[in-house]
Amino acid sequence: MPRAVVTGGAGFLGSHLCRELRARGWEVVAVDNLLTGRRQNVEDLLGPGFELVEHDVIRSLPVDGLVDAVLHFASPASPPEYLAHPVETLEVGSIGTRHALELARERGARFLLASTSEVYGDPLVHPQPETYWGNVNSVGPRAVYDEAKRYAEALTMTYHRLYDLDTKIVRIFNTFGEGLASGDGRVVSNFLAQALDGKPLTVYGDGTQTRSFCYVADEVRGILALLDSDHEGPMNIGNPDEFTVLELAELVLDVTGSDSEVTFEELPVDDPVRRRPDISLASKILGWRPEIDLREGLARTYEWYRGERDRGRA
Repeated sequence: MPRAVVTGGAGFLGSHLCRELRARGWEVVAVDNLLTGRRQNVEDLLGPGFELVEHDVIRSLPVDGLVDAVLHFASPASPPEYLAHPVETLEVGSIGTRHALELARERGARFLLASTSEVYGDPLVHPQPETYWGNVNSVGPRAVYDEAKRYAEALTMTYHRLYDLDTKIVRIFNTFGEGLASGDGRVVSNFLAQALDGKPLTVYGDGTQTRSFCYVADEVRGILALLDSDHEGPMNIGNPDEFTVLELAELVLDVTGSDSEVTFEELPVDDPVRRRPDISLASKILGWRPEIDLREGLARTYEWYRGERDRGRA
């Protein structure tokens, strides 16, 4: 039975990866300090073949025994979370990544880094291919996340060149689905939670900025295809369908049947104007493309939110 270590394994994406790895017959050790992750995301997995270690990877990565793969997903991931924990975000991208890389090097394991489309900043190239170096404000408030991930990518490729470590880097674009906490602060969770509560949907700026939204099942399928591949280095995994934030709001209102109004607030500093992945590399190397469109993904996520509310776990 192959064995994987997933840092941030109790988080939104990390927990989905743990669940899919277990379904594939892997033994999984999830390491999470529960700063932004939630034990309830993985409590159904606890038992033979799955272990949750509550620990901060900034301090160390205490995992004994054989390890076949290290998937480093530990980090606050939404603007409210990383702005509330700026130093921790910088440290998990630097010190935490070093600890995860060292574990992979010591055990001869494959290493996969969860990076982000935020490494492209407010892009001047559209859509964004992996060869684009980005347009990031290194001294702005969002830099704690953007630059942490850029540094983590540089460190990962340094270990690849210096130690011949088998490395992969997934650049994740906006992802949503079951398990994304309603208080997470990302636009999809904000809109769905507001629609469920009958509150106005909050649009920042004029709503003409664009994003590309990938349903979590598609994202996980792409990430694990990258893990299984021989590709080394960065790869975009995201949905290339592009929507304005206003279009997303209208679709949420339609899917939920809500009569909530749409209100507007000031655009945050350094918020990207456009964001859309070029997935040519993933299509060519992995044969991967997303299969679930935005409407269907929103409907599934909304039903999950309703179920959580009914169970008193909103």
